[in-house]
Amino acid sequence: MEKAKVYFTKEITPENLVKMYKVLGKELKGNVAVKLHSGEKGNKNYLRPEFVKPLVDYVDGTVVECNTAYEGARNTTQKHKELIKEHEWDKYFKFDLLDEEGPDMVLDVPNGKVLKKNYVGKDLAKYDSMLVLSHFKGHAMGGYGGALKQLSIGCASSEGKTLIHTAGVTNNQYELFNNLPEQDRFLEAMADAAESVVNYFKGNIVFVNVMKNISVDCDCDGNASAPCMKDVGILISTDPIAIDQACLDLVYNSTDPGKDKLIKRIESLHGVHTIEAASELGFGTREYELVNIA
Repeated sequence: MEKAKVYFTKEITPENLVKMYKVLGKELKGNVAVKLHSGEKGNKNYLRPEFVKPLVDYVDGTVVECNTAYEGARNTTQKHKELIKEHEWDKYFKFDLLDEEGPDMVLDVPNGKVLKKNYVGKDLAKYDSMLVLSHFKGHAMGGYGGALKQLSIGCASSEGKTLIHTAGVTNNQYELFNNLPEQDRFLEAMADAAESVVNYFKGNIVFVNVMKNISVDCDCDGNASAPCMKDVGILISTDPIAIDQACLDLVYNSTDPGKDKLIKRIESLHGVHTIEAASELGFGTREYELVNIA
């Protein structure tokens, strides 16, 4: 497989999100879903609506989210919609809670190492293409969160999230914490689920990772730690594996002493294994060329 191109700029601005999309040269057509993290109640690190607005407007996208599989402000449709209003996502954008109503859409994972089915919100069927707009940071279960997490856990319905977190054992969220698997199995399930969403969009998909407000904790944590590193930049690619690998490499190669906290979180949970498993599935490559954009 040829090296993937990952474009990078150090300047993190709303205008540069649009600039980088234009540099990539991949036009998303039709009805465009913009998958991002809307932020748990109390979280201070998630990407704000004002920041992403120029890019979402440029692609004429609909911001999409799914309910969670754990207690919080986003685990039911009613609570999630209230938080969406509080965080002002529906003020700026068309908004679609993909799994607001069942039944879920079921995506096949024919080559999956752990999963053979992935459950996503049924409204995914409305969309012709997807912009995966990820906030790169740490994660308490996956080690890190980037494009692959956004594709897998992010696009999964509540039942789908449970299935991923239990490595295919159950989709009953009330049994989730009684069925947590060996760590690598969970990470492999994430890779399986990510592949199913990539395959569904058949190349009509673009990935943006924003390395800003980099905490060891995810935006799903209402009491997340403050950022441990200085902001790094914006990356964009058509390859979700390459863009996540590039982000990890930027962390490891950084001179910022705060990187040690993030690396400890990633390595303690074997976070790189999601990338390894995804690479084995073959829907992208870890080999990339980082193209710097001034």
